[in-house]
Amino acid sequence: MAEKAALDQWYCIENLADVPMGPSTNRLLGQDLTVERLGDTVTLRDGDRLLPVQQRYGYVWTSLGTPPPAVPPIPEADEPDRRYVPCGAISVRASGLRIVENFLDMAHFPFVHTDILGSEPHTEVEHYDCEIRRDVDEVWATNCTFVQPKAALSAAGALKTDYMYRVTTPFTVILYKTCPNAANRWDVICLFVQPLDPDRCRAHPVMFLIDDVARIADLIGFQQVIFLQDRIILENQRPVLLPLEPRLETPTRADASSIAYRRWLKEKGLTYGTTSGEKAVA
Repeated sequence: MAEKAALDQWYCIENLADVPMGPSTNRLLGQDLTVERLGDTVTLRDGDRLLPVQQRYGYVWTSLGTPPPAVPPIPEADEPDRRYVPCGAISVRASGLRIVENFLDMAHFPFVHTDILGSEPHTEVEHYDCEIRRDVDEVWATNCTFVQPKAALSAAGALKTDYMYRVTTPFTVILYKTCPNAANRWDVICLFVQPLDPDRCRAHPVMFLIDDVARIADLIGFQQVIFLQDRIILENQRPVLLPLEPRLETPTRADASSIAYRRWLKEKGLTYGTTSGEKAVA
């Protein structure tokens, strides 16, 4: 059973384009939901209880508790010259929190995304800044850099890429990265994680890009290749749930964002998808 800290969040459950007309089902935090779509209007129920619904960024969002007034703001999503690139929904047999933490981890780039997001011998994660921003209740990692052979589909060659990470909810994370096509702007990649159960989730990646040349299918394919490489690692991590106790894993300097994220989760009292026992194995 999910605790209040998990219940009182907005969760992305589907791209509106993928919600069938009429009745269907979905799942969130161990609960089966009834979905009803009429035109562009979607209603959701948990049993007989009507759930709050918002449509934002092309997706349907809901909550099993008492969420904030609005889903996390992403101002770049409203910029008219950006390409909107929803990348489907990918099921993963792992805690949704594991997926967010993996998204924050730059150290795996050369070994999991070889010759795309990283390569040997460029394996060092340079010092970066990480903080919990109390005014907005978010985790931010800034001044991140990494040498990447193929940072984006539009990149012509290896590029020293600047990153910023922003965790807006325990299951929602946003990446801002160097845009090859606009020196003074960021490409934005979002990952909306839908926890189906403590050990099973669906990831909804969506991008807002400055790229008016590439085909949408190619942009989606590039991102899905990266995520499917991650899925292999995520589904083989043990424990499946995210350990919150520091003694269970040995962090390094490169893990500053993970340390801040876990501390933030503990402060919130969020335990859904976590474990307090069994030493972790990568």
